[in-house]
Amino acid sequence: MARNPGTPQLLRRLNDRTALELLLSEGPLTRAELGERTGLSKVTAGQLLSRLEERGLVEVAGQRAGGRGPHAALYTVVPSSAYVAGLEVLPESITVGVADITGKVVVEVTVDPSDGRDPVRTVHDAVQRACDSAMIGLSRLRAFVIGTRGVVDPRTGDVRFSYDLPSWHVGVLASLRERLGASVTIENDVNLVALAEHRYGIAAGHDDFAVIWAGVGQGLGVMLGGRLHRGITGGAGEIGWLPVPGEPLPVDVSHPQSGSFQRLVGKEALEGLAETYGIAGMSVADQVRTASAQGNDAYLKEVAARLAVGVAAVAVVLDPGLIVLSGDLGRAGGQALAERVEQAVAKVCPSQPRVAATAVAGNPVLRGALVAALEQAREQVFSDTV
Repeated sequence: MARNPGTPQLLRRLNDRTALELLLSEGPLTRAELGERTGLSKVTAGQLLSRLEERGLVEVAGQRAGGRGPHAALYTVVPSSAYVAGLEVLPESITVGVADITGKVVVEVTVDPSDGRDPVRTVHDAVQRACDSAMIGLSRLRAFVIGTRGVVDPRTGDVRFSYDLPSWHVGVLASLRERLGASVTIENDVNLVALAEHRYGIAAGHDDFAVIWAGVGQGLGVMLGGRLHRGITGGAGEIGWLPVPGEPLPVDVSHPQSGSFQRLVGKEALEGLAETYGIAGMSVADQVRTASAQGNDAYLKEVAARLAVGVAAVAVVLDPGLIVLSGDLGRAGGQALAERVEQAVAKVCPSQPRVAATAVAGNPVLRGALVAALEQAREQVFSDTV
């Protein structure tokens, strides 16, 4: 039988990848511990570590005391072996986070996008400012993931439409890649929130769930089988357009605030509701916080009943088991609002999903962007060790 000359190299690459991922998730580890977890002999594990150490990917991080013999060296991934950038782009601001290969955020900056008419220059300048703050050369960034409010075409990666960011259109991605490199990716912001929830939040350990983003705009992120569901055109999750009994259907879909569900739970609708209950004159998030502090259960139940319309629609179509409330409204309402939504959904939905408040700390879009960027960078770095 003919021998495949590429097999030993492939095995070394697979072993290296497994070892690096173990060092990230469970490290630091000794050579013996790494051998036990990978099933490799001590000799092979030692050769592997020497190879990765020569490549600048692992280093000795200390020693572990053992029995009578010498202390065993502890190995860990070199944090500075690669860096990534995650961005959240809004009409009024751009936030950039830079993380090392271990996932530690080394800097986070927010800049004013000025007039926003040149997204390529604006993004480049923002990333450069973040790198300067962290004293990291821009060339050391292995992946860039940008979160926007737009509809992103999954076939091309381009922003197909963004009401809030009209200068982000087809062609921007190619220009960004010319300026920053081929590893630039643009993703819908709520999809990134779902990634953050899956890695850090209440959905950790769940491969089937949905995130409803309730705020100025309404959005939906869906994960099925551990993978984001974007739809053929990237339009999956535009829940603001969900038809709702009693609310008018849109006559012009170019107006994003005209969707039926948006009319039911959007800013104007909830501001009107707040006036009815005597808590007007503040943001929607503050209305919910104030109602909770004052024990205004009638207002909270009405908000929950409105959100339940969208949650029930998602549940009867996808049956994800878990639906997470995020966005300004979901974060402000917390678990108290989530429980009221769950109770309202149970009355109209046979699948009766669990509804929970987000548990992601900090900026969920940015954290999701860094999750996606780290996945890309580790694929590059960990698959090219031989």
